[in-house]
Amino acid sequence: MEGQYEDVRLGANKYRERQPIGTAAQTQDDKDYKEPPAAPLFEPGELSSWSFYRAGIAEFVATFLFLYITVLTVMGVVKSSHKCSTVGFQGIAWAFGGMIFALVYCTAGISGGHINPAVTFGLLLARKLSLTRTVFYMIMQCLGAICGAAVVKSFQKTQYERLGGGANTISSGYSKTSGLGAEIVGTFVLVYTVFSATDAKRNARDSHVPILAPLPIGFAVFVVHLATIPITGTGINPARSLGAALIYNKDQAWDDHWIFWVGPLIGAALAALYHQIVIRAIPFKSK
Repeated sequence: MEGQYEDVRLGANKYRERQPIGTAAQTQDDKDYKEPPAAPLFEPGELSSWSFYRAGIAEFVATFLFLYITVLTVMGVVKSSHKCSTVGFQGIAWAFGGMIFALVYCTAGISGGHINPAVTFGLLLARKLSLTRTVFYMIMQCLGAICGAAVVKSFQKTQYERLGGGANTISSGYSKTSGLGAEIVGTFVLVYTVFSATDAKRNARDSHVPILAPLPIGFAVFVVHLATIPITGTGINPARSLGAALIYNKDQAWDDHWIFWVGPLIGAALAALYHQIVIRAIPFKSK
């Protein structure tokens, strides 16, 4: 019991991110930046830590709320034959970007505020997360997305099925290659923004203006949606695409579903490599 109380007392600080993520990156007392050590692939102590599980719960709840609000927004736009009588594509983009801004702000100090398996995957490749935490986050994100879409369907089943349930599909007139490219580039923009906005070195040394990390991240989601809604409905988040597709569960939701996993994961990997190798030049630092 003593160990349990100690774990609760330490909370998220016991097994914290190797490099502060989200708003945590803005509170560095030591301005002389030191490169944080790489996260191990497996950290056994995490599995017995309450802070590990509460971070996963935070990811679940955040992704649940994200799907609930955004799927309802998409359905509201699709429902009307006159887009001018709804919030339109711009409103959908604001709903996605605004929710990410709010949820990253709320959960950054607990889990890092990923809310997206692609973001989690990119941080794994940059060695900022353990493999254990990465897998756990991804599972909780997908479960949260499924539950969020399921709640929307439970409220209005007939309309949910008639309006497409917010599921991602390739729009007519666009090829699978175009859809895949849109998802890769869109996710690259998002994950690159996440790395830049939460870079502790930039905050400590290169900028005199504190960075409110959730703002540029949310804005990146907004502008990517403006660009790619006409092509794929904008995935850039495998959990979001899986939750909507699984609850809607029609053939058109599954025909090109692989694009909404492969594209974001490739985009996240490219963003992680670009930031670590080109922007930060970490492999080339002298000892």
